[in-house]
Amino acid sequence: MKRKPQGPGKQADGTEDRFTGPAWRDRDGRGARRRKRIRIGAAVVVAAGAAVLVLNPGDIRSNLPGRLGGDTTAAAPLPPETAAPGAAPADEAFPATPTLAAPFAGLPAVRYAAAAAGIVLPDAGPVGRLSKDEVADVLRKAKELLTDANLNPRTLRGERPTAALGLIDPLRTDVREDVAAGLAKPDRDHDPLRLFTRFDPHEVRLVGDVVKTRGRMTFEEGRDGAPALHTDHTFVHPVVRAAPGASEVTRTVVRRVVGVEINDPARFRVTPGKLALTGYDSDFGNNACAVYDGFPHPQFPDSRAAAEASGPATGPYDRSKELRDEKAGACGTVSRIQGRGRAT
Repeated sequence: MKRKPQGPGKQADGTEDRFTGPAWRDRDGRGARRRKRIRIGAAVVVAAGAAVLVLNPGDIRSNLPGRLGGDTTAAAPLPPETAAPGAAPADEAFPATPTLAAPFAGLPAVRYAAAAAGIVLPDAGPVGRLSKDEVADVLRKAKELLTDANLNPRTLRGERPTAALGLIDPLRTDVREDVAAGLAKPDRDHDPLRLFTRFDPHEVRLVGDVVKTRGRMTFEEGRDGAPALHTDHTFVHPVVRAAPGASEVTRTVVRRVVGVEINDPARFRVTPGKLALTGYDSDFGNNACAVYDGFPHPQFPDSRAAAEASGPATGPYDRSKELRDEKAGACGTVSRIQGRGRAT
């Protein structure tokens, strides 16, 4: 999604820059990218392009007992991710079936780190005008934003992500207005799921208190010496229906890519200590297609397919590829949500 170019010295809201140049990305006439791809039932919609992948509830699921599939809860954790993997993780020979006691069984996520431990900060160093300590502070704030947006129990049960919102530069009006509109009255053009993970507590509840996380954070010197930060993380949320006694477990897999740029307050209109988002893309595995109410809607094995599947299955744990825009309205399948086979 692009904003109309502003002339030199103009802000996102059209006002003149009170410093010596334009604000943030307005230097080249572009606002923060905002996309959300969804894979249903396992579904994924790509915002501002939007491809949706839907899962087929009639797909094969593993009925092997957990002990035959291996006690995957005891699997050795993966080392921190320092670069994009060369390929998707291999299929399990005998994937276990998820349960309330072992909600990540049978999937690569069983080896992911728990919660914020999977958001590993790189070693800080001086970049452009920022010292090592200043870069370290930016990295910590980026982790705080990701943690509140994707891992905070209050955010996950649909409450307002107050801490994350407090970290976003209020002078970045395109982001502020997009996020505010999505939280107040979500629709296709203003979807809070582009940046936050929030479930409808009347529909599903999280299993346990652990969300599995894997990804990486990098930084470099960007344009005009401005430090540029890039985050790419996958969050795996096990859920059951909110009905009393519900025990059938499924997973929603969210991959988020967020860009941050730190400009010089002596040259640009910025709020010191806040984060300016230059882009935020997301990919939802196991979510209903074409629903824009501000919540993902995980599909269970007995759920009715929201759309006919087409195209090859896509693995939500494949971190070897970049997120890309896909054809709007396209529906396909997503694999490895509920054991082996297409996701449900």
